[in-house]
Amino acid sequence: MLARNFSTDIRRLSCHTCGDMNTEIINETARATLAGTISFPEVVGKLLATGVEYYQVDYVGMRKTFYSADGAMVTTPINYEGLPPVAPEFDAAALRANILDSQQNGQKYRDFTHRAMEGGVQGYFAFLRGKRVTYFGRSGDQHTEWFPGAR
Repeated sequence: MLARNFSTDIRRLSCHTCGDMNTEIINETARATLAGTISFPEVVGKLLATGVEYYQVDYVGMRKTFYSADGAMVTTPINYEGLPPVAPEFDAAALRANILDSQQNGQKYRDFTHRAMEGGVQGYFAFLRGKRVTYFGRSGDQHTEWFPGAR
């Protein structure tokens, strides 16, 4: 089993040609997401305003990578401890229930992450301009969820 450094210092973000994206706002938004103090609609608004077009969450690598339209990218860690390994089987029904719990009951991101990993979600892409999130499992299974009101 590989050891991971679960530093609580999210300020250590990696920027590869950050372009016009405001790394300070990305950092603040990532920190607030992990702390559970910001809603998904607020995340979307802040990230779009700073030039993020989409982002990828990698539960195996424990990181988020934010991308702009011009190819710039910023990476921040997911520094939660005690998460389960990503389950081998993708459970789309459990994922839909998890998403619904977040939308309707304000579930915190840490709980969402834990449940997603238990349900076989390896990661996802949040397409902010496209108003959808595509989740995927270890065998290539996937589920696309539209933002509320997007369709």
